[in-house]
This record gives sequence, C-alpha cells and structure tokens, in this order.
Amino acid sequence: MIDSLSASSQSFLTGISQINQTLDTAQEQLTTGLKINNVSDDPDQISELLATRADLTQTQQVTTNLDQVNTEVNTAQSTLQSAESLVEQAQTLGAQGASDMDSASTRQDLANQLGSVLQGLVSDANTTVEGRYIFSGDSDQTAPYSIDLTQQNPVSAYQGSAATRQIQGADGSLITVSLTAQQIFDSADSSQNVFTSISNLRQALLNNDSAGVSSALADVETSGTYINQQLAFYGNVQDQLSAATTYAQNYTTQLQTQLSGLQDADETQAITQMTEASTNLQAAMISRSQMPRQTLFDFLA
Repeated sequence: MIDSLSASSQSFLTGISQINQTLDTAQEQLTTGLKINNVSDDPDQISELLATRADLTQTQQVTTNLDQVNTEVNTAQSTLQSAESLVEQAQTLGAQGASDMDSASTRQDLANQLGSVLQGLVSDANTTVEGRYIFSGDSDQTAPYSIDLTQQNPVSAYQGSAATRQIQGADGSLITVSLTAQQIFDSADSSQNVFTSISNLRQALLNNDSAGVSSALADVETSGTYINQQLAFYGNVQDQLSAATTYAQNYTTQLQTQLSGLQDADETQAITQMTEASTNLQAAMISRSQMPRQTLFDFLA
C-alpha cells in the first residue's frame, strides 16, 4: 500500500503550483497588455471595468453620430446661403421689371429668368445627404417639392412631414437638428413665403403688370429676410454640435484613461514578477533535489 504524500511534499507541490500560476499570469499580462484577462484575475474590478467599457463605446458612438449630423447641418447651411443668393437675384430681376420703361418683351425675359430662380430654389429644398432629403422632416425618403412652370402656381404643395429628429449629446442633452422645407421656403405667412412671393412676381411680369410687380417685389424682399432668419437657426445648431462634440471628445479621453488604469498591465511589474517567479522556481527545484531521500533498503538495514 502506498501512503499519501507527506506534508512536506504536499507543501512543495503547492508552492510550485503558486509559482507557476504567477509565471502564467505575468506571461499573459505581457502577451495581452492587460492585467485583467479573466474574471478571476480581479473579481472586484469586473463590474467597474465593464461599465467603463460600455460608457466608452456609447460615447464613441455619440461622437460618430454628431459627426454625421454635422455634415448634414453644414450642407443645410450652405444650401440656405445658395437660396439666399437666389432670392437676392429675384429681387434684382423684380427691380428691373418694376420700371415703367420696360416693355412686355423685357418683362417676359425677366419672368423666364425668375422661372430658373424658382427651379433653383426647389432644387435647394430637395437637397439630399447620403440619400436623405434633409428638408423633408421625418419623411426623408420623399422629395419635399416638385415644380411645373406651366402651372400658375408652379411649386407643388409640401410632400414631407414635420421634423422631430433630435440628436443626443454625451451629456444626455438633446439637439434639434433641422427645419423642414415648408418652414424655410413655404411659410404660412404669404409675405414670408419664398415660393409664393417669387411666383407672384413672375406672374406679374408675365402679365406685364407694373403695379403687380412692385407689390410682389416687396414680398420677395420680406421673404429674403425670412430666409436669412432660418439660416441663423443652422448657425446656432452648428454651435451646439461643436460644443457637444468637444464634450464627447473630452469625455472619451477621460474614459480611456479610466479604462487604462483598470485594465492595462504594468509591464515593468509583470517582468519583475516573472523574473522573481522563475528564480524561485529554479531555487525550489534545486533545493528539492538536494533533500536526502530514503529507500526501502534504509528501513531494512
């Protein structure tokens, strides 16, 4: 019958196991660069580690979302600047047509140019970014307007919907990012309605109506001021997005630093532990080999 291991042998094996575990842990940390590779490495830190990783992933996604929306807002602002220039062009054409010296033929030519202005404004209203009509509200797969210059009212009714989309910043704040083409170009106030005022001006020129041209021109000027006010909305959104992006970037850096402190291995410490463990393992083996051994013949002597 073979007796179980002696207490000294059991102690030796336990010590060797602990040394090997230290070696394995140090080697894994050096290989992965992480001090926590398994739940058992530091159970008390796992909850905080997972929460920090989740916060970092969410904040990085917020930053990506902000960048995408910023592209849309920049395009919207550029588009409204184009629209503002077109309205100014309409004002110039209207001022020319208001002169009593103009002939019906001249006003016909001016009306044709205003038709091109209207087409340009509808094109602006139908601007897309990555396949989305950015002024169609929540119905961003539908062009907000169409135009047919053969009609007395050449611009169609608004085909989109209300704009309810908001983007959330890393701090939880919400930013309204867009207006609809109806809000911008097609105000319920006829004097601020870009499409209506220019259409009326064009019709007065076609009718060779000098008084009508002067009356419509006043509304075109008012609608130009209104367009400029909508342009200011997008400037304000740009400021909000810039602040939100800066916050998200700073928070990302903070979380990365926090995560590094929780999970990154100390390479110098790991090397030291590996060296010490290797030395201890070698010393243990040498010491064990030098221990006196008894055989069966020692007991029979």
